[in-house]
Amino acid sequence: MDFRDAPREAAFRAEARAFVEAHAPKRWRHPFDDGVDERELIDAQKAWQRTLFEHGWAAILWPREYGGRGLGPIEQIIWNQELARAGVGETLFVVGIAMAGPTIIAHGTPEQKARFLPPLLRGDEIWCQLFSEPGAGSDLAAVAARAVREPGSERPEGGGDWLVSGQKTWCSGAHYSDYGILLARTDPKLPKHKGISYFLLDMHAPGIATRPLRQMSGGAHFNEVFLDEVRIPDAARLGPENAGWSAAMTTLLNERMALGGTGGFFSFAELAAHARAHPERLDALTRDRLAQLYCWDKTLELLNARVVTKLGRGVIPDAESSVMKLALARILSAGADLGLRLAGPDALRRHGPWQHQYLTAPSLHIAGGTDEIQKNLVAERVLGLPREGRGDRDVPFETLRRS
Repeated sequence: MDFRDAPREAAFRAEARAFVEAHAPKRWRHPFDDGVDERELIDAQKAWQRTLFEHGWAAILWPREYGGRGLGPIEQIIWNQELARAGVGETLFVVGIAMAGPTIIAHGTPEQKARFLPPLLRGDEIWCQLFSEPGAGSDLAAVAARAVREPGSERPEGGGDWLVSGQKTWCSGAHYSDYGILLARTDPKLPKHKGISYFLLDMHAPGIATRPLRQMSGGAHFNEVFLDEVRIPDAARLGPENAGWSAAMTTLLNERMALGGTGGFFSFAELAAHARAHPERLDALTRDRLAQLYCWDKTLELLNARVVTKLGRGVIPDAESSVMKLALARILSAGADLGLRLAGPDALRRHGPWQHQYLTAPSLHIAGGTDEIQKNLVAERVLGLPREGRGDRDVPFETLRRS
C-alpha cells in the first residue's frame, strides 16, 4: 500500500486544492440538513455547479467530449478529498452527475446525450432517482410500476408514447427535481430481470404527484412519487425495450463509487473537540469507545488508501466498496451515539448537530444498498460462499407472489 501521491497525482491534487481554495463557498450547508431554506439552498447549489462547469471541474470522470475531464477514479477520489478538506460535501447534483450522467453516456443515443448532458453539467436541471418501490427495495428487480404503450401510439417502425403508472419511494429531492431516472416494467410476461425498461422522466409532466416522507430528524428530503398514466415519449427510453436492467446496473455501480469515506458524513476531529469540551464526561468507558472509533475511522482511511493504490496500478477493486459502505454506516452510528453521550443533558434538546447525526445515522444502513445486501456481496466475493439459491429468475413476473 502506497500512501504517497504519484507525481501526476500530486500535480492534480495541487491544481484541485488551488481551485477549491479560490472558489469554494465560504459557508456550506449540506443539502439534507434540516432547517435550511430550500429555495436558498437550490440557488446556492446551482451557482456552485455553474462555477464548477465554467472552470472545467463539473465532472471528473466524464469523457472530455461530454464536458468532463476524462480522468479516472483515482483523480475522483483526490477531488473528493480536497472538497472534504474545504468542508464542501455532497450536492443536489449527485444523482445527475454521479449516476444519471454516466448511465446516459453509456447507454444513451446521440440525441439523448446532446439534450440532457449539457444542462446537467451547467446546473440548469436537477435529477432524482425513481427506482425503489414499497415492494421493491433490496430486490430492485421486483419493480411493479407499469409502462404500457398508449393505445394508438404504436408505429410500424417502433416508438410512440408510454403511459406509466405506479408508486416509487425514498426519492431524494423529487419535489424539486426537473428529471428522474425511472425503472418501469414493460413486459410482465418476462422474468423479472428481463421485462424492465429504463426511462428519463420529465418530473413536470402531468400525472406526477410527490408526497414528502417525514423523517424522525424532522426533515422531509425523501418522497413518495405517484405516477398516474404519466405520458413518456419513446425517445425518452434509455437503451432497448425490456433491457433496462443493464442500464440500472450501470447506475448502481456509479452510485456505490459515489459513496466514499467518512468525508461529508462524519468528522472524528469534531467529535474529539466535542469530547475535550466536556472532560467531566470522559470516563474510562467513553475514552475506550473514542479510541475504538478512532481505530475504525483510521481503518476506513487505510481501506480507502488501498482502493486508491489499486486504481493507481490499474486494478479494479472488487468487494472493497461493500466493506467501506458497512464501515461507514457503523462509524456514523457509533460517532453519533458518542456525541450525544458527551453532550449530557443537552442531548435532550430537540435540535443540534449531534441530535441530527444520531437521527440520520440509521439511514446509512439502508441507503445505497442495505447492510444485509452488502454482507451478502462480501460473503460471496471475499469469503467465496455460494450464492443463495433463487427460484424466481426464470419465472414470468406476472406469476410471482408479491407483497
